[in-house]
Amino acid sequence: MSNIPEVGQPAPDFSTPDQNETLLSLGDFSSQWVVLYFYPKDDTPGCTTEAKDFTELNQKFSELGAKILGVSPDSGKSHGKFINKHNLSITLLSDPEHLLTEAYGAWRLKKFMGKEYMGVARSTFLIAPNRIIAYTWPNVKVKSHAQQVLTKLQELAATSQSAE
Repeated sequence: MSNIPEVGQPAPDFSTPDQNETLLSLGDFSSQWVVLYFYPKDDTPGCTTEAKDFTELNQKFSELGAKILGVSPDSGKSHGKFINKHNLSITLLSDPEHLLTEAYGAWRLKKFMGKEYMGVARSTFLIAPNRIIAYTWPNVKVKSHAQQVLTKLQELAATSQSAE
């Protein structure tokens, strides 16, 4: 069974290249919320919809102090083409060795047409500025997912501000 981090646990750290081959770590976003979402492959129908939905809401996430990071096994070069083709405004991380994907329990046994194989299970993690997992979506359905994440972030950000 995959080891999915739970709400309240420290978020697994990472150091992974983005679409520009710039190495990014969780610590680079220490004062921000992070939406870390895992998806199977650049430029496929579901993954394109999800990336475009997050891009459409990116300004609202930014206003709440959140950074959106998409993760797939694709190369930085593939990510760059994907971003340019669909005019995406989010950051995409390259994880060809599945190290980050495994750390978040998103590299799982999948089934398609009766065959079992290991692959990326569409999952999203909302990480608080203190680097603690604030909310998880371990089995994402693309339709309206970005909006669900934004709504949850609005709730949690409001709660953390009133607690200060």
